[in-house]
Amino acid sequence: MRAFWLVVVAALSLSPAAVSGADKKKLQIGIKKRVDNCPIKSRKGDVLNMHYTGKLEDGTEFDSSIPRDRPFTFTLGTGQVIKGWDQGLLGMCEGEKRKLVIPAELGYGDRGRTEVRVGRLGADCSQ
Repeated sequence: MRAFWLVVVAALSLSPAAVSGADKKKLQIGIKKRVDNCPIKSRKGDVLNMHYTGKLEDGTEFDSSIPRDRPFTFTLGTGQVIKGWDQGLLGMCEGEKRKLVIPAELGYGDRGRTEVRVGRLGADCSQ
């Protein structure tokens, strides 16, 4: 088991107008910053420590670890977090930044607050 540190900023998109119908059902992973040297990539079973901020599309924050000054810790790929994080954070390098757009099926689905579960979840992730 290896440990990784991540900083994650999550934003929820309730308006799918900018994404085609097919893309609304897929996990979208964008690389915002690549690293030159990546000797170790995150994989299933790694312990990740990360800060995150969850926001609605209009910018309203619904959750954040930052004010608590306590990173969120979980084991990747074991179902401790939403499927979109388990899948979207695989293969990350330390220092890399990603943007995830997570469909409801891989996000909160029928769980959680109504305004959170009906849309897509986006996350800016960096290790």
